[in-house]
Amino acid sequence: MPKMKTRKAVKARFKVTGTGKLKRTHPGRRHILTKKSSNRKRKLAKPALVDEGQVKMFKVMMGV
Repeated sequence: MPKMKTRKAVKARFKVTGTGKLKRTHPGRRHILTKKSSNRKRKLAKPALVDEGQVKMFKVMMGV
């Protein structure tokens, strides 16, 4: 069976941490920022972890 190609879109969105978890960014921080509160924007700026149920699928897509 040939090697599976890496999904470049998935690889660009997630980073693997040292413990093997996937780090992601929050959506909603690109544009239309004037109506969002400073508190909300600050929380969106911090990275989050991918949900445990989806980690395996994304790792396979990334080729990790």
